Amino acid sequence: MGKDLRSYLKQLNEAYPDSVKVVEQEVNPRFDITGHAAALAAKGEYPGLIFHNVKGASLACMSNLLTTYERIALFLDCDVQDIPRVFGEKILNSIPPTAVEPEEAPVKEVILTGEEADLNRLPIPVHNEQDGGPYLSAGVMVIRDPESEKINAGIYRHHIYGKDEMGVWFLGAHHGGLIYNKYKKAGKPAPVAIVLGHHPGFLMGAVSRIEGIGGEYEAAGALIGESLRLVKAETSDLMVPADAEIIIEGEILPDKEAPEGPFGEWPGHYLGGGSVPVIRVTGITHRKHAIFQDIVASSREHLVVGAVPRSGSIYRAVKSVVPSLKTVNVPHYARMHCYLSLNKERDADVKKAAFTALNTEQENLRHIVVVDEDINVFNGEEVAWAIGTRFDAERDLLTIPKWNGPGGLLPTNWDYHQDGSHTARMSSAVIVDATKPAPPVPYPARAVVPKEHVKQIQTNKLRSFNDEEKSRWF
Repeated sequence: MGKDLRSYLKQLNEAYPDSVKVVEQEVNPRFDITGHAAALAAKGEYPGLIFHNVKGASLACMSNLLTTYERIALFLDCDVQDIPRVFGEKILNSIPPTAVEPEEAPVKEVILTGEEADLNRLPIPVHNEQDGGPYLSAGVMVIRDPESEKINAGIYRHHIYGKDEMGVWFLGAHHGGLIYNKYKKAGKPAPVAIVLGHHPGFLMGAVSRIEGIGGEYEAAGALIGESLRLVKAETSDLMVPADAEIIIEGEILPDKEAPEGPFGEWPGHYLGGGSVPVIRVTGITHRKHAIFQDIVASSREHLVVGAVPRSGSIYRAVKSVVPSLKTVNVPHYARMHCYLSLNKERDADVKKAAFTALNTEQENLRHIVVVDEDINVFNGEEVAWAIGTRFDAERDLLTIPKWNGPGGLLPTNWDYHQDGSHTARMSSAVIVDATKPAPPVPYPARAVVPKEHVKQIQTNKLRSFNDEEKSRWF
């Protein structure tokens, strides 16, 4: 067997034993699953959660798993600040997938077709207060381009309509939507498979920014560190991940649409929706004791899963233009921002780096902050300090009008009217140069304790007050 969700959970438990918590009591899929994550987040806690007993379902549900950069760094085998570099380098060195026979595929342990292929068997949550119903939020949809025969994989939101129907929402230039339109023009259904539960490298590979259609299976292999094992689907000739927890098979109908949404998206607002294509379910296969994987929508996990692959793609693109790039962070708390740290060699490096980042992630980035290499871009306080001490708005702020949009998921890409309607508009982007002048111009030194002294401090010898000290001072 290859690496999968279970091998990662074992690795995570060994490295961080308290990082996953089990919920044994019965939970309602409507708000109880996401409610646990929200209650913990209010206390600043973000453990992965496994729900053994979801009302009405026969399988366990896992959510809130990929909520910290440390959990990403664990499977990439690197430090947090190296995530963008390692991620960007790995997906350049893709690993082709490998086909296996059905008897070698754990996802074929249970095969459901016909009336048995019922979505109600799955613990699909309703995530947020105004959501239009249950949604698959961590499903990787696989579809084959009818022209090139290449397989494309990506995460899309799927509104569950009933036991065997769901919607699929494509935004802008999503490759899945471009491929579906080819089937629609030909009047043919588009075979698809939705993968639920796999190694984080598979999930991250599916949302990586890869040029052209296809390549996600190869990127997933690079991130996992081994060839992704594939097996033929039951109701189509699609090749699907053999080590997944669950596969939902189906086809996007060429002549049927349904209302979709609302759904709380990653910016924390309700936008998108409308009439979307319908998927008819033709089969479900899963492992024994399968784990249904969910991403808590509009939450920290939703943001981390989206931000890390983008940081990796931006790192790769900017590094090719500005070799002095140190690292990148698309922060989970504001995925519209991007922080770049440079060992600046010339003042022009700032704009070159910033525009390359904007062009790599055109749909979502709005604020590019460029700092020097001594600033930890994974620490928002340090970035704010750099803006406060190295940025002068009159000379270091560049506004780019009408850069982003029109429309989409960002609320500022719309004009709102008193009758409750809204119309799409373009919005701007900004570049904040929070760097020191390029050499040889001097700049005041930063006040820091020498690193060699910090390294010598033995923090493990610290303790709390003892009784004698309490009586003396309290």
